[in-house]
Amino acid sequence: MRRDLAGALGGAVVADVAATGPRSIRRHPDAATFRAALVGTRLETFGRWGKYLLVGLDTSDVLVAHLRMSGQLLLAASTADPVAKHSHVHVTFTDGRQLRFVDPRTFGELFVTTAALPELAGLGPDALGVDAATFAARLRGRRARLKPLLLDQRVLAGIGNIYSDEILWTAGLRWSRQADRLRPVEVRRLHAATTEVLTAAVEQRGSSLADAQYVDLSGRPGGYQEHHAVYGRMGAPCPRCGRPIERIVVAQRSHFWCRRCQR
Repeated sequence: MRRDLAGALGGAVVADVAATGPRSIRRHPDAATFRAALVGTRLETFGRWGKYLLVGLDTSDVLVAHLRMSGQLLLAASTADPVAKHSHVHVTFTDGRQLRFVDPRTFGELFVTTAALPELAGLGPDALGVDAATFAARLRGRRARLKPLLLDQRVLAGIGNIYSDEILWTAGLRWSRQADRLRPVEVRRLHAATTEVLTAAVEQRGSSLADAQYVDLSGRPGGYQEHHAVYGRMGAPCPRCGRPIERIVVAQRSHFWCRRCQR
């Protein structure tokens, strides 16, 4: 999504903003305040920290987007294009194109903040770019079990439920292992698996499941779900050993794993 935004909207100037869903801009007191922060600005930089998309504006402010469970950013060629149901924010550019924020469950949000990004101060390092030494330091001394730890955005930013399962399987580690009891070789294996899985997922443009909630800027689904080793594959043979993949509930999330391969 970050790559798509950078390729499509670099240098675009905001002509108008309409926000009809107050929950989608809930950090602002009202739609008029949100609109005033964007109209007339130019989109200059496109970054990401964990699950947050960060669009730098020529005012030195940053437009932040978090899709959460069901959010979508869709780019329409013009304001005349059909509008999807649950479209809560429309950002129209001077060339006539329109960026739409669609979110059926309204957990996602858009907000404009300062370049210092105080809202993101509590996040850990980005999981895709973290080096081995920093990764090991983030785990050192933590008694938490691996699955909840990988999902904790304060420890590492950017790993969700799908990818935590894929990372643990790739590393050959059981979800219930405590981080502070991992051997150095296992920590290195976990770091390598994190980089491998997230890099492959980005190259395949993400995972789109049966609910079709995740799509790219053009409304197209991702392809990494075709490469899942364990997630959503309960009863299917493990790609490594052939034993049926199992499903349990961990921290109120479905967790898929191989009892034989993950130790």
